[in-house]
Amino acid sequence: MKAKYISYQDTHSFSKLVLDYVNDVDFLKSFYSYRPDLEGLKKAVDAHQFTGDRAVLVKALQQQYQSIKVNQAVSANIELLADASTYTVTTGHQLNLFTGPLYFIYKIVTTINLALELKIAYPEKNFVPIYWMATEDHDFEEINHVHVDEKNISWIQQTNGATGRLSTKTVAAAVQAYKGYLGISQNGKKLGKLVEKAYLENENLADATRVLVNSLFEQYGLVIINADDVALKAQFAEIVISDITQQNSAKLTEETSKTLEERDYKTQVNGRDINFFYLKENLRERIIKEGDLYTVNHTELKFTEAEILAEIKQHPERFSPNVIMRPLYQEVILPNVAYIGGGAEVSYWMQLKANFDFYKVNFPVLLLRNSALVIDKRSFANLNKLGFSFEDIFLSTEELQKRWIAANSNASLHLNDEKANIKAVFDKIKLNAFKIDKTLEVSADAVLAKTEKQLLKLEKKFFKAEKRNHEVSIVQIENLKKRLFPGGTLQERIANLAPMYVEYGDDFISSLIENFEPLGGDFTLILA
Repeated sequence: MKAKYISYQDTHSFSKLVLDYVNDVDFLKSFYSYRPDLEGLKKAVDAHQFTGDRAVLVKALQQQYQSIKVNQAVSANIELLADASTYTVTTGHQLNLFTGPLYFIYKIVTTINLALELKIAYPEKNFVPIYWMATEDHDFEEINHVHVDEKNISWIQQTNGATGRLSTKTVAAAVQAYKGYLGISQNGKKLGKLVEKAYLENENLADATRVLVNSLFEQYGLVIINADDVALKAQFAEIVISDITQQNSAKLTEETSKTLEERDYKTQVNGRDINFFYLKENLRERIIKEGDLYTVNHTELKFTEAEILAEIKQHPERFSPNVIMRPLYQEVILPNVAYIGGGAEVSYWMQLKANFDFYKVNFPVLLLRNSALVIDKRSFANLNKLGFSFEDIFLSTEELQKRWIAANSNASLHLNDEKANIKAVFDKIKLNAFKIDKTLEVSADAVLAKTEKQLLKLEKKFFKAEKRNHEVSIVQIENLKKRLFPGGTLQERIANLAPMYVEYGDDFISSLIENFEPLGGDFTLILA
């Protein structure tokens, strides 16, 4: 596989804030600490002061991996975390069924590659790639399905608690449907076995996800962490107490969001007065302040301030951070220097900088994950035959068809010259009308508007007629766009790993490792 690179702007798929961040717009500099480049990363490493407990972190990870036959690269990286000269590079994601959309794979590859680049640039330090499993998320409907070749495979299950704790007893039907798609090729059977082992031999979704992701990335030393852990939560307890009782994050995030919105930047997340959930088996509900009491939404649970402080100290694992506080928790327990996220994540992390400053926690370098479009041989051949550039493919189907017809039609499909001539005639008519009666000028304008409208309709008829004359090429354009942009959006946001793995096997991931440039600042085209 070969790679080509184009600018993010040319994909027409990223927000103004993300593009301005990539392009180093001055206004945004107060919303992050360091630039997402090698110089900024070196500054982050040099300034990093880790206040967490490395011994607790290593012990927690070793316990989480105890039921897995651990690759030497993974076990070595876990042990390295005990060393004060070791730092982490982290990405986080939900526990999507069978890895979910391709961009999840891309996030992890970006993380691995950045850790490698930092080791080369900073040989006296160690850098461990981390996948932070969002095991405490409770929105199961967001993750319970996977898209493979225009079909959705879903896992039907009722749940109200943290998805990481969800039993896998009912997932067998989804596993069989996925294996059915994978087929009987060598690559298909290999991935099918990995999925079956992960989901049918583990009791909960967190462990299943760990086993599957580990099997795909263990050779690269990826360490997978489940932060739904009492020992890790204990290190965050003091901040939990402060934020629940003083509601600092709510005020700080709101102020930052207003500042961004005043400059027409869309904010991604909205905080609450209390940005924590109460977490137990089959329960993850918001904590709400009502008068002098702290109540757990949709339950009869109520705490006085003294009672909730005692609960946090005795059971820190029962307090689950929401999207506002989760990044802070991550940076408290990991010696982290960089966070890799998608466009929405980079945006909402910028809403949190003031919160990090308030709690005196390191704010990592924010790095936009590598995005990619895999162009198969058939699509590449069609692209060349139709005469389109790589940038053109990101235009709409209608725009591509218009451009193709304009370039290949023997007739003029536009009446621009005729419109100009008619307008000149009407200018004379208006002048004459004005001399006769000033009010007639309005009537002349109305007739001109009607004429221009009719000419526009005529142009559209020209285009439709020419589309019929070039039906084969028009259909090729439609099919090309459907293959490369399923559902009308970026391939990586819909398509699953499955078709790529069936076609290319382990070479697919290794080619991503080879071609992704985490500090390159461009969108990647993979020519398969």
